[in-house]
Amino acid sequence: MSTPASAKPRVAVLFGGRSSEHAISCVTAAGVLAAIDRDRYEVVPVGITRSGRWVLVPDDPSPFALVDGELPEVPADGTRVALAQEVSERALQALDEPPAGVAALQRVDVVLPLLHGPFGEDGTLQGLLELSDTRYVGSGVLASAVSMDKQAMKVLLAGAGLRVGPWTSFHARRWAVDEAACRAAVDALGYPVFVKPARAGSSIGITRVDGPDGLATAVAEAAAHDPKVVVEAAVAGREVECGVIEDLDGGAPRTSVPGEIEVVGDHAFYDFEAKYLDADGVRLTCPADLPADVEAAVRRTAARVFEAMGAEGLARVDLFVDVERGEDGVVVNEINTMPGFTPHSMFPRMWAATGVTYPELVDHLLQLALNRPTGLR
Repeated sequence: MSTPASAKPRVAVLFGGRSSEHAISCVTAAGVLAAIDRDRYEVVPVGITRSGRWVLVPDDPSPFALVDGELPEVPADGTRVALAQEVSERALQALDEPPAGVAALQRVDVVLPLLHGPFGEDGTLQGLLELSDTRYVGSGVLASAVSMDKQAMKVLLAGAGLRVGPWTSFHARRWAVDEAACRAAVDALGYPVFVKPARAGSSIGITRVDGPDGLATAVAEAAAHDPKVVVEAAVAGREVECGVIEDLDGGAPRTSVPGEIEVVGDHAFYDFEAKYLDADGVRLTCPADLPADVEAAVRRTAARVFEAMGAEGLARVDLFVDVERGEDGVVVNEINTMPGFTPHSMFPRMWAATGVTYPELVDHLLQLALNRPTGLR
C-alpha cells in the first residue's frame, strides 16, 4: 500500500517486549513519543506486553516515563493488533475475538522499533518486519542478531582487525558437564572478570567476580538470562561511548563526540541500578575530556565497528580508552544497535553535544528508514 502524496508518513512506535529490558524500552519510547514532530508524522504507539501481546496504547508518553524509580510497563488491556502478512498491505490489523476474525486498521509507512534485548533488538522482530516488506529504523536481521550476541560480536570484530579485550565463552550445559575446563579458561583471563549473559543488555545479569569463589554464582546468574555465557577480563582504561548514525546522502557513517561514564558511587561497575535508578552513583561527561588525537581515534574506531557489523541507521559503540597509549589504547567493548534513547541517555546527549537536537535525531532516523529499500538489499 503506497502513501498518498498529501498524507504524512505514519510511524508505528513499537516498544515494551518480552525481554528483561521491557521497562527500559518503555522509558525510551516515552522520550521518543514526546519528541516526534506531529506536523511531519502521524504516530501510532504500539506496546508489546511482557507476554508478547501487541496492543494500541494512547499517544501519551507520560505513563511510560521513569518517575521516582518506578519502572513502567505496557498494559494488556488495549486493542490487540498485528502486522499484515502480505507485502502489498503494510497495515496494522485489529484482532477481534473469534469468530469476528481480523479487521483492517491502518497503513504503516515505517516502524520505529524501540525494543531492547531479545525478541526485539536481536533480529527476531527485524525478520518479522522484513517478511511484510515493512520499512523500519535500525539494523537488519544479521547485524541485529550478531550485535546482540556478545560472543558472535567479538569474533566478527576481531576478524575485522579491531581490538577487543580478552574473553571466553561457554554454554551452561558445558559448565554443568565440565566445570573444571570452564574454570581453567576463566582463570587464564586473570581476575577480576565480568560474567555476562551473551544476549542481554542494560547490564542485566552481569556480575563482577574478583576471585574463583564467586564464579559459580555469577555463571548461574548469567545463565538465568541466557544459557550462553560470556566472561570478559577487566580492561584498564576509561569507559567511553560514541554514537554513530548513517548519512542520509549515502556517505560515510557520522560519529558523535564521545561521552564518558564514571562510576562514583558504591556500585562495583556500571550496572542496571547505576544506569537507571541511582543518578548520583554515576557521572556522565559529554563531551569526554580526551586529547584530540584520542578523540579522533575513538570516532574512527566507532565508524569501523558500525561498518564491520553491517549496522544500519544508528548504533552506540562502547569502548575502553587508555589515553597514555593513544590509538593503541582504544579497545572495543560492544555495539548496541538500539541504544537507550531517553532524552537523558548518553546516545542523544552525545548527538546534542555534536549539534544534533533530540527531535532532529529522531527525524533523521525516520527519514533514513523511509528512504531505505524493501526486500533484499
